[in-house]
Amino acid sequence: MDFLEILKAILYGIVEGVTEWLPVSSTGHMILLDKFVKLNVSPEFWEMFLVVIQLGAILAVVVLFWNKIFPFRFEKGVHIDKPKFIMWFKILVASIPAGVVGILWDDELNALFYNYVTVAIMLILVGVLFILIENYNKKQKPRVNSISGITYRAALVIGVFQLIAAVFPGTSRSGATIIGALLLGISRVTAAEFTFFLAIPAMFGGSAIKLLKFGFDFTGMEIAILLVGMVVAFVVSVLVIRFLMGYIKKHDFKVFGWYRIVLGIVVLLYFLPQSLAA
Repeated sequence: MDFLEILKAILYGIVEGVTEWLPVSSTGHMILLDKFVKLNVSPEFWEMFLVVIQLGAILAVVVLFWNKIFPFRFEKGVHIDKPKFIMWFKILVASIPAGVVGILWDDELNALFYNYVTVAIMLILVGVLFILIENYNKKQKPRVNSISGITYRAALVIGVFQLIAAVFPGTSRSGATIIGALLLGISRVTAAEFTFFLAIPAMFGGSAIKLLKFGFDFTGMEIAILLVGMVVAFVVSVLVIRFLMGYIKKHDFKVFGWYRIVLGIVVLLYFLPQSLAA
């Protein structure tokens, strides 16, 4: 039984690593996976696991983009890299909306919206938005091609889009923030990078909140499940991020929009008859 739970944790790590960075909703996929492959854990651990497993994914961003995010240089003393330091202030501004709402109403939002109906609707809605925005952008040239070109106002707008994702599972944090960035005229590559960097405080903050609520009284099996899930999520995330950054240099996001629409319809067709029968 314990070995089976470890295999499930590996599966969850794979799903997290793939869907965290592709704009298809990691939380939505994890909620749906739980309908078919349930971990033999308490509801409290499951709620914490959904968030903390993301730490493995975010560590992949830290490793891959270290030279772009670390704001200090150690050359004959300690020096501040001003552009990177300013970037972190922009990320802080973008983190405020979701951070405030998460701290104040996390439990209430989970109770209201963590269900298949919300996931399916947001999968479809955001998928449609991706297709519409990319069709519009065919005739447009990006006005911003680097993170240094993102203003504080633009960062706050992107933060509001991240807030939408924090409230409604199935939206996709990366999907929502990329849509916000594209609407502001930011290039795909810059939008993706800013989204990755914005995830660092969001995921560390969210994980800290969940860990504090859960406490640190883990069983040995719970620790094993959490660590395995995080390690697998890290390895898969490294591969997926490299793939995505190469892909969007030559392609748009419409394929992910169509995937979201199809998946949302499948979710509704699968779960709706069950709900009506009940």
